[in-house]
Amino acid sequence: MERVLITGGTGFVGGNVAEVLTARGADVLCAVRRDPGPDFPWTWRLTDLSDPVDIDAAMTEHSANSVLHLAIDNDLIGLYSDRRAGFDAYVGMTRRIVDAANRAGARVGYLSTDWVHDGTSHMVPEDLPVSPVNLYGLFKALSEQTVLDRADAGFVARVGGVQGRHLTRPSSPREQDCGFGYFVLSLVDALSAGREFTVWQADDINGVASPIIAAEIGALLLRAIEKKADGILHLVGADAVTRRELAEKACAVFDLDPKLVKYGAVPDGARIPAPMPFDTSLSTPRTDEILGTSPGSITAQLRGLRQEVETGASAPLTA
Repeated sequence: MERVLITGGTGFVGGNVAEVLTARGADVLCAVRRDPGPDFPWTWRLTDLSDPVDIDAAMTEHSANSVLHLAIDNDLIGLYSDRRAGFDAYVGMTRRIVDAANRAGARVGYLSTDWVHDGTSHMVPEDLPVSPVNLYGLFKALSEQTVLDRADAGFVARVGGVQGRHLTRPSSPREQDCGFGYFVLSLVDALSAGREFTVWQADDINGVASPIIAAEIGALLLRAIEKKADGILHLVGADAVTRRELAEKACAVFDLDPKLVKYGAVPDGARIPAPMPFDTSLSTPRTDEILGTSPGSITAQLRGLRQEVETGASAPLTA
């Protein structure tokens, strides 16, 4: 049995990963920084991720043979107001997690991002050197290198354009942002209620990605643990799409009225105070070979997401 410690289990992707791993028989412990409340569905432990001793204790108490490090500082604008704290929330925390995993003899899986690239290439393979253009991409790239250089056993898993349900905060409003996350269900929420939805169009935001549903990330991370993967993996969908194309495909899969979709400018205050990569699409040749999988099409990803919305159960594509 895989015994997995997860950081970031209260977050959007982390909750989906915990859900899928638990459903597939892994023994999961979420190391959380704050009490998640009585409705949190997975086993958890308050853990001070700034304290190596407490991280060691969490690893030991769970007898973890793997750790999936998903926790981040999600305030991308706030990173610019306190860069030292931001660096520690990414690179420092990753170093502490890796060192604890090494002491426990556990494998590390680090969740990274397509934003480690500058957005000037298309369908980037796993071996293209990184070229971040903002602090988020830089801190993620430095955290990747920390895992690659420091972990006795581990891998980096880049994701992008993540779509899905937020399992620990299902009632939170979903909003479009300058990345691709939440885009589909933001659109679905609006159109299902008969409201118009404006798809942002600009050349200085993330305009192209290769979306994947969050539940599929969980299935692929478990596969990576089981396969004892190392190096860099790309956990994304098969298709690179623009925001417009994603909106059109979402309307088709969810049977929504495309006439309610409008196209317009990015609202004031929505951008981060730094450049953003435009085309962050990723390809998966190395990942497919190592995991023995192939990425799902955008239509398959969206159908899985619709099934989740209608049934309330995660619907990853990878068995």
